[in-house]
Amino acid sequence: MTIKKTDSGWLVDIQPGGRGAKRFRKTLKTKAEALAWEAWVKTQVIQTPAWQPQKRDNRRLTDLIELWYKHHGNQLRSGKDTYQRLLSMAQAMHNPTADTFNAIMFATYRTKRIENGVTANNMNREHAYLRAVFNELRRVGEWTKENPLRDLRQFKLEERELSYLNHEQIKILLGALQPRQSNTYLVAKICLSTGARWSEAEQLRTSQIKNNQIHFTKTKSGKNRTIPITQDLADEIANRSFKGFGMRLFKDCYEDFRRCIASLDIDLPQGQLTHVLRHTFASHFMMNGGNILTLQRILGHSSITMTMKYAHLAPEHLQEAKTFNPLAMLT
Repeated sequence: MTIKKTDSGWLVDIQPGGRGAKRFRKTLKTKAEALAWEAWVKTQVIQTPAWQPQKRDNRRLTDLIELWYKHHGNQLRSGKDTYQRLLSMAQAMHNPTADTFNAIMFATYRTKRIENGVTANNMNREHAYLRAVFNELRRVGEWTKENPLRDLRQFKLEERELSYLNHEQIKILLGALQPRQSNTYLVAKICLSTGARWSEAEQLRTSQIKNNQIHFTKTKSGKNRTIPITQDLADEIANRSFKGFGMRLFKDCYEDFRRCIASLDIDLPQGQLTHVLRHTFASHFMMNGGNILTLQRILGHSSITMTMKYAHLAPEHLQEAKTFNPLAMLT
């Protein structure tokens, strides 16, 4: 149906964009006016994007995830694990089409996961992963709309308890580790001496220790860092009984450390098994008067905000409160 004569004039009824597109209807006095208006509408639809109907995006959420992995995710250190996690998320949300996926859909999924015992911290991580997918696809031109998760807020988390070992606990731990395989004992000592993550110390290679310095590479932040160690520790590493595990200095020994901790009277918060060694280094560093900016570089934090959680352990931290409070001024 295009133009026809009616009792009230000439009716123009057209769909320039084809079936399913926007329909235009208007009644004019003469056939010439009707023909002119029809031609004008068709021109507007062709030349003006705002007049064109929005096309449906029938790609599935998994299709978008595949594109993200192809253009960006495969270059990330943990890209493969993140990719698998994203696919599981998409399937749990019944793999919606791209143009129907929205914030309420993810919020509903998130609520169900929380009800099933998943922590808010984990859900924030999943939220960040999926939001990053749309951000990266916008950068490469595969997604032209707004990020559907842009305005959805993450859960506000309570600051976790920061646990570290005191001097007595450090002695007990090292005393228990020393008779065991030398790998576990030395990896723990390296973590306590440098603030390294367990995986960074455990995967050290001979080429990374030179001139009483340990050069950490392939770190979580992607940036290399070099930390000095004592001559005694350097000698212990050089003289250890086990040698020749490929180019690596140590065998995998996480499980041995876990068993050792379980046998001791040391209570650690959940999720801080080996990480307590890194916390212990940072905490004692600050308590002994270390500089917060130096600690940031040692730990390899990309932001000082991450390091500031140790600031309260510094001897002078907020000491002005004792002298500048209003009661002190009364004396």
